[in-house]
Amino acid sequence: MNVVVIDYGMGNLASVGHALEECGARVTISEQIEALKTATHVVLPGVGAFREGMTRLHRAGWVEALREVVAQGIPTLGICLGMQLFAELGEEGGHTPGLGLIAGEVKRLEPLSGERIPHIGWNEVNGEATEPLFDGIKPGTDFYFVHSFHLCPTELRQIAATSPYCKTFVSAVRSGSLAGVQFHPEKSGRAGLRLLRNFLNGPSASC
Repeated sequence: MNVVVIDYGMGNLASVGHALEECGARVTISEQIEALKTATHVVLPGVGAFREGMTRLHRAGWVEALREVVAQGIPTLGICLGMQLFAELGEEGGHTPGLGLIAGEVKRLEPLSGERIPHIGWNEVNGEATEPLFDGIKPGTDFYFVHSFHLCPTELRQIAATSPYCKTFVSAVRSGSLAGVQFHPEKSGRAGLRLLRNFLNGPSASC
């Protein structure tokens, strides 16, 4: 399998690439849209702000390319900001249209008493029983988070996992061959590697 990790200048590219290679993938980290022609899987990582992320994707021509990849059914995973960019709209830095691949908006976390923003560190993730990403991963398993905003899907069927912080937020989404996680699997030890293997070997994968 050939995994293309999209380089738009806002991703934790080296660690994501290394984690995927550890899972048995051949990884191409690329700034070039042409790399998608040979992709069996696509990963959109991301660290930073929503508006800047969309600006960079537009500037490099990735927006339509990503929409085409998803329309073709190529397994695609968004990580942290990458997942947020799948949304229709983000409010970070001013309201900005997203990729429109997941119905919903990205909003700032609203802390309860004593909770700190950004949300940094290990927290439990409760995956839906039918979600392939969490096959073999027990509900309540800890993954590593660094974020201040969260995706709020408008379609409940697209929620793949939730986590307890600021009451509860959506920590994974799914729409067909498209999936996204708010946490960083590449920083989440054995559970993170298991999730990446599940992505690579999922039912929609063309290996």
